[in-house]
Amino acid sequence: MRKKIVAGNWKMNKNYTEGLSLFSEVINMAKDELHGEQQVIVCAPYIHLHSLSALAKGYVQVSVGAQNAHQEEAGAYTGEISTSMLKSVGVEYVILGHSERRQYFAEDNALLAKKTDIALKNDLKPIFCIGETLTERESGEHFNVIKSQLSEGTFHLSADDFAKLVIAYEPVWAIGTGVTASSDQAQEIHAYIRKEIALKYGQAVADETSILYGGSCNPKNASELFAQADIDGGLIGGASLKSRDFIDIAKAFNK
Repeated sequence: MRKKIVAGNWKMNKNYTEGLSLFSEVINMAKDELHGEQQVIVCAPYIHLHSLSALAKGYVQVSVGAQNAHQEEAGAYTGEISTSMLKSVGVEYVILGHSERRQYFAEDNALLAKKTDIALKNDLKPIFCIGETLTERESGEHFNVIKSQLSEGTFHLSADDFAKLVIAYEPVWAIGTGVTASSDQAQEIHAYIRKEIALKYGQAVADETSILYGGSCNPKNASELFAQADIDGGLIGGASLKSRDFIDIAKAFNK
C-alpha cells in the first residue's frame, strides 16, 4: 500500500527562531490530530535542518527534508550542500527538480539524474518534481514534457531504487498563482505518470509509488484532490508556512 504524504516546502522563508516555532506547532498538532497513517514531511532551508531533525525524533509521522542538494559528494563547490552532509544531520528526504530550480538555476534532466543517484547513494529519499509550464500545456506538449522529465531524470534507476522515490507533479502554471488544476486535470496527469512508471517498471512498482500534487493545494481543495485514485498527497508551498493550514491539509485524508 503506497504512502499518503503531505510534504511542506518552506522555500526561502522563516528565520531560525521562526522555523523552530512553526515546526514545534506542526509536531504538536500532528501528534494530537493526525490519527491516520499519513506521513508529514517538512522541507526547510538548510539552517533549520539539524534542529528540526532533533525535534522530530520519536515522531514517526513527521520527517524532515531538504529543498535541494549538490550532485557531487564533496569538493570545491563554495556555498553548496552535499547529500552526505544532509544525511549526517538526520534529513530523510530531499526535493529534486522543483520547477523553481529548473527555471532559475537551469537544472536539466541530466543534472537531476546525477542528483538522484547521489541522494540514493547516501540513503536520502528524493521527492522528484515534474510538471509543465502554461505554454507547454496550451501547446499540447504537457504529456511529452512530463514523460521526458520522468524518463530522463529517473528511468535509469533499477526498479529497487526507483521504488524509493516519491514523485511530485507540479503544474508550473498553478504554483503561487492561486490557480489550481481541477481535480480531474490533476487526476489525468497522475494517472498518466503512473502508467508510464508501469510501462517501465511494471504495475507492482507503479502501484506502490506515491505521487503528490504540487499546485496551490490548500485546506479547501485538499479533500477533493486527495480523493482521486492516483493522487497520494501534496507538495505544499505557501500553506505549509501556517501550521493550522498545513495540518488541516494532512487531515484531509480522513474526510
